[in-house]
Amino acid sequence: MITQEALHFLEDLIANNNTEWMHANKKRYENYKKDYHTFIASLLAEMKQLDPTLEPLEVKNCTFRINRDIRFSKDKSPYKTNMGAWFTQNKNRKNSPGCYVHFEKGNSFLAGGVWCPEPNELKAIRKEIEFFYDDLEAIVADATFKKEYKELTREEANVLKKAPKDFDPNHPAIEFLKLKSYTASQKIDDSWFTQPDFSKKVAQKLIALKPMNDFLRRALETQE
Repeated sequence: MITQEALHFLEDLIANNNTEWMHANKKRYENYKKDYHTFIASLLAEMKQLDPTLEPLEVKNCTFRINRDIRFSKDKSPYKTNMGAWFTQNKNRKNSPGCYVHFEKGNSFLAGGVWCPEPNELKAIRKEIEFFYDDLEAIVADATFKKEYKELTREEANVLKKAPKDFDPNHPAIEFLKLKSYTASQKIDDSWFTQPDFSKKVAQKLIALKPMNDFLRRALETQE
């Protein structure tokens, strides 16, 4: 669970997102960072019990820097005002499938899969679907997956209007092949994060993403 002190720090940071305030509240940030790492350690311990492929992960592999990359952003606020944790099946591979936990006031969620893969990775995933689409169909049709995540993310920006190049527009899995990212997500209430059973409850929901992540990992790693 997240401590109230950590949440208060994020709330104050929203109203004071500048380097001067951060420097003046360095001690609070250090305490926040400790709480952040403790929160991840608790969730990681629960996840490892359910998914042995996560055993090599350490807390440092699952954290994000608080500094924002503002080089190409109109928003020049220097710091993130959300808290995230990323649990990937292969810590040494960029874009390895994994699970994500996001706390942001009014916009907290759980997610998993591969977001915005590189062109060669996207093609590898589509090739896997082209030949083994029945495996993916079974995964997303599973009762537990449907209960937790309903379907793969199909937002307009994530779907091609036509079949991707070199793929049959009449393929039975064409709606999967047209996706540009392979993810699933569900919104959760902010209040979950302060509940004592948070880690156990969320781990049970994240594990429902494992079959999808295993399929995506197979697509990416068998190409190497």
